[in-house]
Amino acid sequence: MVEKNKNNGSGIAWVFALTGWMGFTLGPIISMYLAAYGSGPIMMALGSTALVFFGASAYVLTTRKNLNFMTGFLMTGILVAFVAGIANVFLQIPALAITVSSVFAFLSAGIIMWQTSAIIHGGERNYISATVTLFVMIYNLFVSLLQIFGVMSDD
Repeated sequence: MVEKNKNNGSGIAWVFALTGWMGFTLGPIISMYLAAYGSGPIMMALGSTALVFFGASAYVLTTRKNLNFMTGFLMTGILVAFVAGIANVFLQIPALAITVSSVFAFLSAGIIMWQTSAIIHGGERNYISATVTLFVMIYNLFVSLLQIFGVMSDD
């Protein structure tokens, strides 16, 4: 609904609905990690997410590079990682889970850079689409890093 209404005023309401739902789903995830590992992995994931977001954005804003050439690589990578993640639901291979989380974290950082580049070079003129893309990538980055730090803190 966000994409369908991105060019009218109700698009903002749909953005709030989407971000609210994503926040609602993040609560149980954080509660689970808090109960299992304490606050350490959550704080490390939060700090790392902020560091990656600001670092990636600063790089693009400083260099002013047009990263449009990364589109195919990033979209293909997301699809492959998504399929690998679904496969791991059935396979239950811990190394694959960490690999998928690492790939998602890497690709999320790449998409943050790509979207920031599109914003400053005029490739993305719709602020609703840009906002949703950046928010979803920050969410994915945080959850991926939380998975990695949670496994690393597991005894």
